[in-house]
Amino acid sequence: MASVKEFSVEEKLTSLVRLQKIDSKLDEIQILKGELPIEVKDLEDEIEGLHARQTRIEEEINGIQEFIELKKKGIQDAQALIKKYDKQSENVKNSREFEALNKEIEMQQLEEKLCEKHIKDATEETADKARQLELAKKAVATKENNLSGKKAELEKIIKETEKEEKQYNKEAQEARGHADERLLDSYDRIRKNYRNGLSVVPVERDSCGGCFHAIPRQKQSEIKLHKKVMVCENCGRILVDADLNDSIDVK
Repeated sequence: MASVKEFSVEEKLTSLVRLQKIDSKLDEIQILKGELPIEVKDLEDEIEGLHARQTRIEEEINGIQEFIELKKKGIQDAQALIKKYDKQSENVKNSREFEALNKEIEMQQLEEKLCEKHIKDATEETADKARQLELAKKAVATKENNLSGKKAELEKIIKETEKEEKQYNKEAQEARGHADERLLDSYDRIRKNYRNGLSVVPVERDSCGGCFHAIPRQKQSEIKLHKKVMVCENCGRILVDADLNDSIDVK
């Protein structure tokens, strides 16, 4: 079975300090990007929703147009029947047949008027839908213009930092390979707890470099010995001495 390399406390702390400095560099790159990735994603989602709305309105307009054509056909059918009944009324033999034909003519005239009303209402609805469609198209154009600007800005930052980010990510993986697994778990957990992402901090001016809580002299002496991992009693961050922290430079 392959032996697992044991690291000294100083080696563990050195790896964590290096990892912290690399991660802080990566955090700086993310700060440069700011809210742009989220803004781009939100705009893309909004545009997708607006396109769906636009498609829905277009389908509704098509449905109304089909309804109008159906009612126009209804008018033509009614007019054809009126002509038919008018012609038949010329050859009626009694008043009962005449009245029956008149009733049919009246019914078709009512049907014609009803179709005309439906067409009028549907035409007004079409005009309203057309206005909605125009607003949706304008909204899409505005959002797409904003998205184009945000994407260009983000792509510029990515292009400027891509090489640097790749190098830092590579170095971060290497640093993790030289760190104790349990310490890494603590490191990652602490990083998530603080917005500035600082898990490992130096003692500066007799205080924790993360929360500025005073560190007793005796504890500072123990930290400098690198015999065990020490944490801030107030914030839980891993503490290192300023000399060790300053001896590691990440460019």
